[in-house]
Amino acid sequence: MTEHGEVAIVGAGLTGCLLACFLARRGHQVTLYERRADPRGRPPERGRSINLALSERGIDALRRIGLDDRILAGALPMRGRMVHPVHGTPGFQPYSVRGDRAINSIGRGALNDALLEAATALPGVRAVFGHRLTGLDPATGEMVFRTGDGEAKATAAVVLGADGAGSAVRARLKEYGTLTEDVDHLEHGYKELTVPPRDGDFALDPGALHIWPRGTSMVIALPNPDRSFTCTLFWPRTGPGGFASLATAEAVERHFAAEYPDLVPLIPGLSDDYLRNPVGTLGTVRCASWHAAGRVGLVGDAAHAIVPFYGQGANCAFEDVVALDRCLDDTGGDFAAALPLFEARRREDTEAIADMALANFVEMRDKVASPLFQLGRRAEHALERALPGRYVSRYELVSFSTVPYARVRRRVRRQHQVVAALAAAAALALGAIAVRRGP
Repeated sequence: MTEHGEVAIVGAGLTGCLLACFLARRGHQVTLYERRADPRGRPPERGRSINLALSERGIDALRRIGLDDRILAGALPMRGRMVHPVHGTPGFQPYSVRGDRAINSIGRGALNDALLEAATALPGVRAVFGHRLTGLDPATGEMVFRTGDGEAKATAAVVLGADGAGSAVRARLKEYGTLTEDVDHLEHGYKELTVPPRDGDFALDPGALHIWPRGTSMVIALPNPDRSFTCTLFWPRTGPGGFASLATAEAVERHFAAEYPDLVPLIPGLSDDYLRNPVGTLGTVRCASWHAAGRVGLVGDAAHAIVPFYGQGANCAFEDVVALDRCLDDTGGDFAAALPLFEARRREDTEAIADMALANFVEMRDKVASPLFQLGRRAEHALERALPGRYVSRYELVSFSTVPYARVRRRVRRQHQVVAALAAAAALALGAIAVRRGP
C-alpha cells in the first residue's frame, strides 16, 4: 500500500487523534470516525473522566510532533504520593531518588480536546462525529456506520482501530474470524467524586497524588487546573465496603466517616454525588492478532487495554503510536508489512506493563502504608544514590524513561537478584565473624 493512501481511524479519542497527527505528517489523508458527538467545548461525561498521569513515554510522543509544551502547560506536576492513613498525619513518598521528577496530572477531556484540535488543524485530516461502527470488511476496507441519519458506508485503504477497550473494530475482527480475545475484568470497579476548591485554593497539596490505601480498596485524588481534585474510588463491587453494599446516604456517610474521615469535610454533598455517579469497569484486554488482511490494525487500548494502576494507559498507547510510526519507516510506509511488524515488536512490552499494572494495584492498596514497604523504598533510593545509573527503581524506569517495558521487567528482576545475593553474602560474612569471636 502506498505511503500516501487514505487511512480511516475509528475512534477520535486520545490515541486516535495522536495517530492522526503522526499519519498526516507522513502525507496521508486521514478521516477520524467517532461514535460520540464532537467533545470540544462540552463537559466530560459525569463520573467517567479518570484523570491521566502523563509521564515520559507520553511526553516523548507529544514531543515528536511539537505538542509537549502546549499540553504540559495545562498539567500539574506530582512529585510523589501523599499517603493518608485512617488516623494521623499523611506522609509524602517521592517518586524519584532526588525528588525532582514528576508525573503530570491532566484531565482526559482537556487532553482529548487539545489533540483533536491539533489533528484537525493539519492538512488532510477530517473528523466525522456521531458515527458508530457496526460493520467492517477487512478484505476491502468497507465500513458501515450507524448515524443519526441512518446507515452510512465508507471505504479506506487502511482502517486502524483506536477505539478503546470496548473496541468495535476488535469486535468486527473477532466476527471475521481473524482474532481471539481474552478480557479479564477485575472484581473491583471505580467511581469518581470531586473535591472542590476550598476558599479559592486547593483543598489538598497539588504537588502530590493523594492515596488512601485500605487493604482491599483505595481512593486516589489528582489535582486539576481549576484547583479541584478528581477523586476516584477503587473498591470491590460486592461484599463489605463494596459499591453494592453502600446503597443509601446513611451507609455512605458511615463508611466514609470510618475509613476516610479526612475526606468527609472536603466533599460537600458526598452521599448525593456518590449515589448519582456510575460505577465503571476495570479490566485487562489481551487479543491476537492485532491486524488482518494487510489493511486493518488495532492500536492502544483496542489491542491491549490495561488497568490504570501504574498510570501508564495513555502513556503506553501514545508509545504505540511512536512504535507504529517507526515500523512504517522501516517498511517504506507499507501498512501490510508494518502492522504485523508492529505487533511482533510491541506485544512483549504490552504484556509486561499489563502485568506490572496489576501488581501495582496490590502495592498501592495494600503496601504503601506499611512501614516495611516504606523502609524498602528508602533502601532502594539509597542504592540508586550509591550506584547511579546502575541501580534504577522500577518506578523510575517505567515513568521517567522510554526503556521498553519488557526490558524494565528483566532489568528489575536482575537487580533484585543481585541485591538478594549481596544481602545473603553479607549475612554469611557477619555470621562467620560472630562465630570467630565466640560468645
